[in-house]
Amino acid sequence: MIFPDAADELAGLLREGRSIRLCGNSTKDRMGGPIAVADVTISTAKLNRVLQYEPKDLTISVEAGISYRELSRVLAEHGQMVPLDPAFSDRATVGGIVAANVSGPRRRLYGTARDMVIGMTFATLEGKLIRSGGMVVKNVAGLDMGKLMIGSFGTLAALAVVNFRVHPMPVGTRTFVGEFEKIGDAIARRDEVLKSQLQPSAIDLVKDDKSYRLLIQAGGSVAVLDRYSRQLAWAQAMEGAEEDALWHEIREFTARFLAEHENGVVVRTPCALSEVGRVMEELPGPAVARAGSGVCWGYYPNAENLRPGVIEFAPQSVRESFELWPRPGSDFAMMKKVKQMFDPGSLLNRGRLYGRI
Repeated sequence: MIFPDAADELAGLLREGRSIRLCGNSTKDRMGGPIAVADVTISTAKLNRVLQYEPKDLTISVEAGISYRELSRVLAEHGQMVPLDPAFSDRATVGGIVAANVSGPRRRLYGTARDMVIGMTFATLEGKLIRSGGMVVKNVAGLDMGKLMIGSFGTLAALAVVNFRVHPMPVGTRTFVGEFEKIGDAIARRDEVLKSQLQPSAIDLVKDDKSYRLLIQAGGSVAVLDRYSRQLAWAQAMEGAEEDALWHEIREFTARFLAEHENGVVVRTPCALSEVGRVMEELPGPAVARAGSGVCWGYYPNAENLRPGVIEFAPQSVRESFELWPRPGSDFAMMKKVKQMFDPGSLLNRGRLYGRI
């Protein structure tokens, strides 16, 4: 494995014409399709510096190998954050998070990587460093090629630098937890919140042993949080270390499950908000939903009795099964054209997008 420690060195390695496996800290090796055997593995883990940070402008530029944990620590010193909330947060790199386009509970209020990334630098197979976007929160001049890299799983180019729009941390947070035996009761409470004037940062639903927990996180001043307490009097309120531990449990649900189940499979099912209850009830085991966004995850100890959805994490044997891969959408032809433009020889992370790209 090669660990370049400068962007130009990374670009030079890509120019050598070898098949390449790109990674950061490899926390998502079981995500997507199995990567074909490559001539060389290149990790960006040593590209881990903060390049430019302007707290007053709410922008930061970091190298792709910096961990989300370290990025969060730097920003917290100034009361700021990039609220992507990824799993494997202790080791996951910024480049891997953006390349896989992962996000967590606060997606409902703050959005995904596409909403926070304002620019990037990536290395192409021609050995060039391409800069897209910049350090301005609103940048609408021309085509932003960097957006193509978000969710590309390293199949087009290697991320070297990522620029983020950052957000101020709320003055305080409070989480409200309701426990229900019936999914309908949990969904009814969720609907009350969605129809109200409340704007929580996260609304998650957790299924465990046929019971359900509805988790609602609010941020703001004491007056704002007290309003939530009055309107959500049916729920238990949490703050401080207890609240932090709860959301750490939710963010790391997938990582913990996969660590405990060598052959574990995680299936993602996007759905309308009105369908969240039905999907969660039909899932046979543990499940988590972004109940305010319409995405559910089912957790299976092996590949038996999988419900419809997109396999997000799975062992090698499952990822080699064509029957279990998501069907190509209407945009697949365009995806192949983009791949041909950036990587005509199919050298980068071959097979990572379900064996098709």
